[in-house]
Amino acid sequence: MDAKEISLSEKAVKPVVDLLNEYLANYHIHYQKLRGCHWNIKGQNFFTLHIKFEELYTNAQLTIDEIAERVLTLGKPPHSRFADYIKESAIKEINTIGMNDLAMVDALLEDMAQLIQLERDIMEASETAGDDGTNDMVNKFMQFKEKTTWMLRSFAGKK
Repeated sequence: MDAKEISLSEKAVKPVVDLLNEYLANYHIHYQKLRGCHWNIKGQNFFTLHIKFEELYTNAQLTIDEIAERVLTLGKPPHSRFADYIKESAIKEINTIGMNDLAMVDALLEDMAQLIQLERDIMEASETAGDDGTNDMVNKFMQFKEKTTWMLRSFAGKK
């Protein structure tokens, strides 16, 4: 399959595919960070955050699959090696062992801010390419992250 089969210009969607692969890389690092937070949370907020982190990594896992499948829909292969994810991701790995609960929340908020910016970049590129499918998909992901950001900021007592 290629972009022409869904009435899109392959040249027009190349920047979209490149951004989606970058997005995929960032999401994989974010996903693993969420899992590390889930596994290593301690303290008074354990029950609340343990459940929330699991909810978030489950959502991230589904999102990753949708991103990869969208790249395939656009006729290109998605990145699938951790070496590529680490190399391309602006989001960096962290060691969650011994990290306190609010530091974990702060690290995840930073990730979400980076992902939201990347989502805005993808939506701009997909609009230019006439790729409404990617635009709709990414907008849905962004809305989830915006709401989650508000909730985590409220939990942490931030403005």
